[in-house]
Amino acid sequence: MKIRKELWFGFGLMALILVGVLTMVLNTETMTNGHYGLLMLSLVVVAIMLGFPTAFTLMGMGMLFAFFAYHSGGQTSAGAIQQTLDLMVQRTFSVMGNDVLISIPLFVFMGYLVERANLIEKLFHSLHLALSRVPGSLAVATLVTCAIFATATGIVGAVVTLMGLLAMPQMLRAGYDVRLTAGSITAGGCLGILIPPSVLLIVYGATAGVSVVQLYAGAFFPGLMLAGLYILYVVIMAKIKPAWAPPLSAEQRRVPIPAPLMAIGATGDGWALGGLIKGLKGKNNQGASTSYMLKQLGIVLMPALLFALVAVMSYQSATRVVQVETYEGLTSMNDSRGVERSEDTGGLAEPPSEEEDSGGLAEPPAGDEGDGDVAEPPGAEAEEEAVAEPPGSDGGLALPPGSQPASAGSEAPVATTKPASSSYWIGLGVGALALTLFYGILSYARLEVFKMLLSSFFPLLVLILSVLGSIVFGLATPTEAAAVGALGGFVLAAAYRQLTFNVVKESVFLTAKTSAMVCWLFVGSAIFSAAFALLGGQALVEEWVLGMNLTSTEFLILSQVIIFILGWPLEWTEIIVIFMPIFIPLLDNFGVDPLFFGLLVALNLQTAFLSPPVAMSAFYLKGVAPKHVTLNQIFAGMLPFMGIQVLAIVLLYTFPAIGMWLPQVLYR
Repeated sequence: MKIRKELWFGFGLMALILVGVLTMVLNTETMTNGHYGLLMLSLVVVAIMLGFPTAFTLMGMGMLFAFFAYHSGGQTSAGAIQQTLDLMVQRTFSVMGNDVLISIPLFVFMGYLVERANLIEKLFHSLHLALSRVPGSLAVATLVTCAIFATATGIVGAVVTLMGLLAMPQMLRAGYDVRLTAGSITAGGCLGILIPPSVLLIVYGATAGVSVVQLYAGAFFPGLMLAGLYILYVVIMAKIKPAWAPPLSAEQRRVPIPAPLMAIGATGDGWALGGLIKGLKGKNNQGASTSYMLKQLGIVLMPALLFALVAVMSYQSATRVVQVETYEGLTSMNDSRGVERSEDTGGLAEPPSEEEDSGGLAEPPAGDEGDGDVAEPPGAEAEEEAVAEPPGSDGGLALPPGSQPASAGSEAPVATTKPASSSYWIGLGVGALALTLFYGILSYARLEVFKMLLSSFFPLLVLILSVLGSIVFGLATPTEAAAVGALGGFVLAAAYRQLTFNVVKESVFLTAKTSAMVCWLFVGSAIFSAAFALLGGQALVEEWVLGMNLTSTEFLILSQVIIFILGWPLEWTEIIVIFMPIFIPLLDNFGVDPLFFGLLVALNLQTAFLSPPVAMSAFYLKGVAPKHVTLNQIFAGMLPFMGIQVLAIVLLYTFPAIGMWLPQVLYR
């Protein structure tokens, strides 16, 4: 029986791990609990590579070694079993109490509904026509389609499989190189685990204790940067090697014009705005109804109306003065410094007494009759029925001594508006110029492409931005935004007439399956991490790393290299739930922000789907590719994109503001 190269690679890697474990055991005079923790970690990796279920492997190993740790600490077998079971229940309950995890099934459900709305074919077709004049247009359209659809669904396997069925045959028929075709599809499909809303970021945030909202804000620009680097590579390769990505023929770029527009004399290169306005006059609209013409004109004017709405709202925001409450003149109640005490305070005072030495209440003076009745105060007139005003009073409320009446207009009115800044007018001018250019080049052919984008690209874009915007700008928590996204998936599926009972049933079933897998992974990871820390493995790793006297840069390089290598045999879920609890406690020692580290890890884990032998994207694509496309060709096509991912990690480390600017502006 012939063994494939991938299996030889996996067996070789397992052999290296086992050799390392044997070397540690043989060279250690006394095996401490920390060494047993490292042994547990090695056995878990080997068991996962052999195909055992990750979650149950973590739970089984964790409970076995936790029992060993308790029993070796002087506990009886019964006591160790009791403590191990208590540990398992406590860690499971802590996972169940993490409300951030509620967003995972909602986002997954949204993805499955959007996937079944059959938007991807319309999206790819419209982008393919919109980008027809760009070098390597089919590959660029594939990358953009994958980025948008993978972001909306977050399901890498579904995106790669669907694009393999849809885009790969067209690209191969157009003469595209197999390697460039395979690399574009597999790399583009992986963008969904980086660009928010991403399940990977939720899992990392829950594992590392980092705000998912800040992770979403931080991952937005790195995701766009990586997608942009992919597109730039394809365009450059199409220029350098035109045989790899031949330009589309005129027939492939042709856009059919509807018959009513043809009846008014519309041609593919004709000016759409002017032609529609003229078509409304006189005999020009005999071939099309007025309602149809007004509808087409309304579609044409939609960008202008949207621009006007955004300009007005932006102007109101740019000219509004935010009132800032200041407390500079206030003095603490217990602080009497700087307050002059005067005898005449203007407040309530003790009533004057006839004798200076009497400081308390005195009997009122007795009347002439000498009886014990209460007498009127001295000097009171019998005819006075009302209380007399104080001397010098004008009949109104008196001002406290030392205060002066405020004159009308002494305080200037507080301004509620301000002139718009120059940046607003510059942005408005640039937008107006772009809008003018858009209408200047808007032909009937481009109008038809624009209508295709309205029915495929913009609904997904609105869904993504509404979910992401509500999270980033603090309008909703990730769980609430995920619920809105699930509702949006329902609406999209209904709008495209795909919301059937079978679609909902399949989506619910797949959502439950995926969510159960993720939650069991969290439970297994929690038990494993507790056992690893209980054995002292974390302390041993920390001592080893700190003993190397690394700088923060060297530590980041070492950690990213380890994660990059782990991406070959393991998937991203296993890397996060097993190894992030080991790396995260080390970050404080090197002054590394866990948010920034998470962005580097998210970029790095793109390679987990592209690196052999467990390159899941390659196997997804191979399952739907034509028979003449080999797995080696797919691997060869993915290698340049893996290099681009490494370049993106270097750029993010060199310019941290790519990922940290938006979270700092919004939340710090």
